[in-house]
Amino acid sequence: MTQAPSITTRPNQASTGHGTPGPVTRRLLVCGAVAGPLFVAVVVAQALTRTGFDLTRDAASLLDDGSWGWIQATNFIVTGLLLIAAAAGLRRTLSTGPGHTWIPRLLTIAGAGMAGGGVFHPDPSGGFPPGTPPGASAIATWHGVAHMVCGSTAFLALIAVCFVFARRLAASGQRRAAACSRIAGVLCAAGVVTAGAPHGSLTLFTGVSLALLCVAIVTTRFIQQATP
Repeated sequence: MTQAPSITTRPNQASTGHGTPGPVTRRLLVCGAVAGPLFVAVVVAQALTRTGFDLTRDAASLLDDGSWGWIQATNFIVTGLLLIAAAAGLRRTLSTGPGHTWIPRLLTIAGAGMAGGGVFHPDPSGGFPPGTPPGASAIATWHGVAHMVCGSTAFLALIAVCFVFARRLAASGQRRAAACSRIAGVLCAAGVVTAGAPHGSLTLFTGVSLALLCVAIVTTRFIQQATP
């Protein structure tokens, strides 16, 4: 039986000439390891400090609004750019095997969606920021709709990339890591589906966070496997 391919590097300028990623490619891959933890940490820090914000009731996207909204807008944009950079690194690194085409594509889509979430702000809703009517909708204007479209696109791409990661990991014999990646994809999908339910903002944030952390962990594995 032929062993499934693992991580290989294209013989181009991204390589050092010894079958390992060059310094530029390695830095791009590190962006994928940083993106998820950074996003989660910034959201949690704001959830604990922003007056009137309750993550069990308010979507993390609403942190885009208010006088301190620039922090979350920047968080979305920086996270998106880091994912796009990671996709470029993986495009240089993954030359064969399951997902070598779609992993970079899906991460690029996810990154573009996250960045778009920072460019287009949701409308104030559900009483946040303080003073907003409780029944106000987060998609009352065109930029609220654009934010929802960008977010939904990013979430779907993250779900898909978790399953593509799982396929590649399973093919290289990393069955436990593949199972964890599938679980992250399932929980992210569950968070998206239940976003409108009671405490749905918390389940959505949890699911998306797990998918982003999955990207971070798997990208780190790619770095380790490609480095002697």
